[in-house]
Amino acid sequence: MTHTTFRRRALAAAGFALTALATQAADLTVSAATSLTNAFKELGPVFEAQNPGTSVVFNFGASDALLAQIAKGAPADVFASADQETMDRADMQKLLVPGSRRNFVANTLVMIVPADSTLGLKAPADLPKAEVKRLAVGNPASVPVGRYTRGSLETAKLWAAVEPKAVFAQNVRQALDYVARGEVEAGFVYATDAAIMKDKVKVVAIVPTGAAISYPIASVAGSPNPQAARKFLDFVLTPAAQAVLGRCGFAKP
Repeated sequence: MTHTTFRRRALAAAGFALTALATQAADLTVSAATSLTNAFKELGPVFEAQNPGTSVVFNFGASDALLAQIAKGAPADVFASADQETMDRADMQKLLVPGSRRNFVANTLVMIVPADSTLGLKAPADLPKAEVKRLAVGNPASVPVGRYTRGSLETAKLWAAVEPKAVFAQNVRQALDYVARGEVEAGFVYATDAAIMKDKVKVVAIVPTGAAISYPIASVAGSPNPQAARKFLDFVLTPAAQAVLGRCGFAKP
């Protein structure tokens, strides 16, 4: 091979690499409720495999915090909330693509205690007892699981007695961690979160909620990647994606 031929091939290879980089699809940014972390991290590579060139970037957090970020202009293509109330606010603020919203999974509120607890707590009615000094609850002002918890305890006329014991968490996983580390006597999380720490926490009660815990998902208005956003919304409702979500403990919408 002559030096000239080698140089031409090297330049051609470099040009091809630059072209490939330039034509890569933009990232798809999905802002999703903290409780979806494990399931969505499993689904991300599957979606990428079905959509070559698309890279999924997840932003997990409390639903209210994610909404605030989107409202302030943070880049996002898809928003998945743990409650309808937060998505309703996103809709009212005209932050969603009209007609894109849909429910894609459901969850359950549970009361948990540390795995080695010896207090014998079996239901929310036990929480006013003197031996229960601290209780992990998502902050009702900013965390959907906290609003579900407060609503359930208010209906049971227990909130007034329990609120002074509450250690408010910034998201459901923080509430889970408080219980797992034994820093509180009990806590309220989603069934899907309790399932990821079966060795450190145990579910003692399924807690009724006034409204079903259903998760909505929608495309964000002004999305940098609207086509991929639509594909992701369709994807999470496919049988394969629903099977993964089901394996993570979520129920069908």
